[in-house]
Amino acid sequence: MLSHAKSRTETLQTRMRELGIDRAVFTDESSIAYLAGFWGYLGIEFGRPSMLIVDAHDAPTVITPLMESEMVTAMTWVDDIRKWEDFGQNSWARALQSVLSDNPKTIWIEHNHIPAIVRNFLDETYPNTPLKNISPILGAQRMIKSDFEINIMRQAGEIAGAMMAAAHQSLAEGVPEYESALAVINAGSRKAATFLTNTGWDRFVSPMIHNLQILQSGSDASMVHRRASIKTYEKFDPVYFCFCNMAQFKQYKLGFDRMFHITDVSAEGARVQLAAIDAQQAAIASIKTGVRASDVAAAANEIYAQRGYETGYRTGRSIGVSYLEAPELKAGDDTILQAGMTFAVDGGISIDGSTAGRIGDSIVVTDTGFEYLTNYPREILLSKS
Repeated sequence: MLSHAKSRTETLQTRMRELGIDRAVFTDESSIAYLAGFWGYLGIEFGRPSMLIVDAHDAPTVITPLMESEMVTAMTWVDDIRKWEDFGQNSWARALQSVLSDNPKTIWIEHNHIPAIVRNFLDETYPNTPLKNISPILGAQRMIKSDFEINIMRQAGEIAGAMMAAAHQSLAEGVPEYESALAVINAGSRKAATFLTNTGWDRFVSPMIHNLQILQSGSDASMVHRRASIKTYEKFDPVYFCFCNMAQFKQYKLGFDRMFHITDVSAEGARVQLAAIDAQQAAIASIKTGVRASDVAAAANEIYAQRGYETGYRTGRSIGVSYLEAPELKAGDDTILQAGMTFAVDGGISIDGSTAGRIGDSIVVTDTGFEYLTNYPREILLSKS
């Protein structure tokens, strides 16, 4: 992993030199993981920033809290690690200023992913220095996945498949939603453990599947991002599982969704779900190199229109070390698809207060079309008991 992270940093440095960019400050966890190979377990939200400063002409620097420094040192290939403390003179601000110098011509940052405390410091300390956005430059690099990255995402897909099988097995009348969530967590964690060793960099990767399970059932199925509760399943209930914040491995995220029905499906439930499946399949069938992202969305939207449903905001999104990368499969995004791009592709219809139809898979664009990264039957799915 670390040799690949180092190589990605070197590629970025080359691009920075081509564009005349001297130095960039990365504060987003996904960017730091992509380039430096480590991620934290406290993070920015605790007011303890970790940063990666990439110099176009010199070795990069990591700035991290003292309490995280032992693990960071073991996880990253970067040699220059500057530790900061909550009190005293050894602050993160002083460490950052020592790397940036007193009078930089320009500071490149991640505009949409910089903590307020860091942005305020830069504004106050360098009031006359332009702050420019490095995100599109790194984003263009992250857009095309290497064979190494795609293999990790295939493993994430196997983990997600084990999770969905456990979700399916858990369903029956009278079972509470949270029991399904527990089954998903256990199955995913056990599957992830089979891909790890207790040596080297691997030993810092937790197999545990975490985050709250997105799960809605019955008339709440239209709520999209409701969480598992103590509600019990009833006959004919639609039950929606979304793993978009759970199906991940070694920081690589997938999109994966399925809708089930308890015992049997109502006529309306079947009609809505089949429309969602058909829209998703139309979108996926259109995916190949040279196609515009907006054309993929148009293929799904045509199905929605034929069936009398409104089109959604988007049909899919690029995935990788972040939940949402560029491009997106939506109207107005005319990015040309290339081999190595990875997407979560969805079909989704909500009938507020009644039911919903949903399905989602992750794919990689190939030279001959696409490959599924996630797999589970794409049909009307009923509980097994």
